[in-house]
Amino acid sequence: MSTYDKIKEIEAEMAKTQKNKATAYHLGTLKAKLAKLRRELIAPPKSGGGAGEGFDVAGTGVARVGFVGFPSVGKSTLMSKMTGTFSEVSEVEFTTLTTVPGVLQYKGAKIQILDLPGIIEGAKDGKGRGRQVIAVARTCSLIFLVLDVLKPLTHKAVIERELESVGIRLNKQPPNIVFRKKDKGGINMTSTVPLTHLDKDVVKSILGEYRISSADVSIRCDATADDLIDVIEGNRVYIPAVYVLNKIDQISIEELDLIYKIPHAVPVSAHHEWNFDELLEKMWDYLNLVRIYTKPKGQLPDYAAPVVLKRDKASVLDFCNAIHRAILKEFAYGLVWGTSVKHNPQKVGKEHVLLDEDVVSIVKKK
Repeated sequence: MSTYDKIKEIEAEMAKTQKNKATAYHLGTLKAKLAKLRRELIAPPKSGGGAGEGFDVAGTGVARVGFVGFPSVGKSTLMSKMTGTFSEVSEVEFTTLTTVPGVLQYKGAKIQILDLPGIIEGAKDGKGRGRQVIAVARTCSLIFLVLDVLKPLTHKAVIERELESVGIRLNKQPPNIVFRKKDKGGINMTSTVPLTHLDKDVVKSILGEYRISSADVSIRCDATADDLIDVIEGNRVYIPAVYVLNKIDQISIEELDLIYKIPHAVPVSAHHEWNFDELLEKMWDYLNLVRIYTKPKGQLPDYAAPVVLKRDKASVLDFCNAIHRAILKEFAYGLVWGTSVKHNPQKVGKEHVLLDEDVVSIVKKK
């Protein structure tokens, strides 16, 4: 029996199993089996032609945004208008057959935009180019789920299910679970919050499926069986996502008001270039980037070419490394103007964390 058939068999069994306390042990085991089988699909084939023609895209810029969606929802038009990169556009499904890269300049940052081939239901099982599309999607800093505004929720549910099944978690944080395998001592489980989905028997059943008989499991959130499996597997990627609801020129104002109630959504019209400003602002916000301006000694700050850093890696040390690693050898201290300091300028060390639009001048050792 192929991996796909085994997955279908387990999914069918899970669908007909009622969810209650009595079946939690059985469902936990089935979910662990399913995760192990899906891992085989996520892993690239050991032989053959690698990622496939058009899918090996070199990374450029400070971040990578992937356009994912069903065929002919307007991904190519949207990308063409945003970046000036031409990706073949037509009303026919599956026009884009390879990954088309483009670059968007926004707030001084160079952001790589990838127009991925249309995803279809069953992509995780290798239908169409689904497996390669998903492999590239896993490398993105942000995913734009481009949806047709006339059927957004149906498409949204299908794509989320496809991405979820191959280890991509959208708009989620990694579960607060610490898992450590041991050579002996059995299963030691502790929790700092009341658990409504897991107990020691369910945890043991999941670990048993992975042939783990000794481990420390510390649960610091109201975790589910899926959360525990994600931590054990260790190959999940947590990616922010924006739902881009295209073709709003075809709906009424009342319908548009309803669309705005969908979390993480931005309605646009790629054809008329409506609401691009909000989309770009949301992209910047979700990418979590900061701009740091350089100020050479005795000169005005260079506002034209900021150094762009991730918000969680924006220390003076990161700033120096982004310019050139050799700077650190001569680094004495930094002078900072902006919201991260109390005085302007303020003398800081390498560990100081910078905020958006700070100005930094590096003073070298004498």
